[in-house]
Amino acid sequence: MSLSAQPPASLFIDGQPVEGQGAALPVRYAYTGEVIATLHEATTDQVAAACTAARAAGPAWAALAPVERGRILGRAAAIILARNDELAWLETLDTGKPISETRVADWPSGAACLEYFAGLAATLTGQMIPLGADWAYTRREPLGVCAGIGAWNYPSQIACWKAAPALVMGNTMVFKPSEETPLGALKLAEIFIEAGMPPGVFNVVQGRGEVGAALVTNPDVAKVSLTGSVPTGRRVYAAAADGMRHVTMELGGKSPLIVFDDADLEDAVSAAILANFYSSGQICSNGTRVFLQEGIKEDFLARLAERVQAVHMGDPLDPATTHGPIISPAQAEKIRAAIRAGQAAGARLVCGGVGEGAFIPPTVFADATDDMSIATDEIFGPVLTALSFVDEAEAVLRANATGFGLAAGVFTQDLTRAHRVVAGLEAGTCWINTYNLTPVEMPFGGVKMSGLGRENSAAAIEHYSQLKSVYVGMGGVDAPY
Repeated sequence: MSLSAQPPASLFIDGQPVEGQGAALPVRYAYTGEVIATLHEATTDQVAAACTAARAAGPAWAALAPVERGRILGRAAAIILARNDELAWLETLDTGKPISETRVADWPSGAACLEYFAGLAATLTGQMIPLGADWAYTRREPLGVCAGIGAWNYPSQIACWKAAPALVMGNTMVFKPSEETPLGALKLAEIFIEAGMPPGVFNVVQGRGEVGAALVTNPDVAKVSLTGSVPTGRRVYAAAADGMRHVTMELGGKSPLIVFDDADLEDAVSAAILANFYSSGQICSNGTRVFLQEGIKEDFLARLAERVQAVHMGDPLDPATTHGPIISPAQAEKIRAAIRAGQAAGARLVCGGVGEGAFIPPTVFADATDDMSIATDEIFGPVLTALSFVDEAEAVLRANATGFGLAAGVFTQDLTRAHRVVAGLEAGTCWINTYNLTPVEMPFGGVKMSGLGRENSAAAIEHYSQLKSVYVGMGGVDAPY
């Protein structure tokens, strides 16, 4: 059966679909390699046009009462939820993720984000500061045009995560999705217009690195929010710094999941599965370094190997499929190279392997050392590296021995120890006795090389606004002469 997901046009600028005038951008279904849409990149002039439209729409959008902006986001969330089946189908074609995932995790989480910030709108206030007879107050104001740059693993969720706090605060946005998964952001732009958002408030441009560079360096852009790899983050951060732009960076990770020997075995194994194999391992916060205390190590590995045998790899549009293809042949080859490197280094392959075609099965390495590439490098695929430890101090020291700091998890029935350990972990997002739950109510982001700033929760508003301080003199003005 031939599949098609061709959008009306490649770009969305000033409230209208606009065809890109740059190079062709084929969109392939990861399961078959079939081209399901052909888009075209934006030219430099089209990126500039999108930024101009966003700048022009800004004053009127910012002048609305925040609750009015929130109502539009709320209507958009309702449209998404009403059309979830259709949107999940599109997300599966765009990403290759199983529809069993996209129906519950992708657009629904985007809608939840829009709902949250819609509800937060009325709370966007400043502060009154008494100073005796005089007083001062602060105003929380929008930054202006925000550039959003998305990743290919959760394209529609990321578009919502970036748009919702930016727009509810009164900013406008030009969003560039990954060239691998360009379809969801276009659909979000259509939904915003249908929900009553004025033209120019949310725009979409498509393209590879040159388009991103043109967006980040556009003089109208006041803020850049990127989800991507550390090398991409370095380049974008440097470009943004040249114009003193605000930045939020949500980058990669090599996160630790520490399992103490008093942990509930089944729960810990379940968390390891979610932390390594959900979405075929293509999640930035994955706990890919699993530290197992010696007393639980072999039982854990045996149970994990047993449970992954139940995985169902196949057609992502089949609701029974639980493990989909890797996003592209190039990414699959990178993962396979990492697996081969782990084998060559002497790590024990417990289960899985290089797979074939677009599929790489859940793969578990044991008896690894901290200096092996499978324990130091972000693989971004379904590869778990198990490492053993003796005591708490050793686990924390080794967990922190990385340049990354996105996430971490701890499994133990000793909650005093759990809180003590997470306090010592160098990670921006931590879990105790669970993993990879990222509700919009909770801030999400990393430390060290994993980024800066936070997405989601009220904390995100701080990264999409600026404070203006106002001193009010209530009496005469004294001067020395």
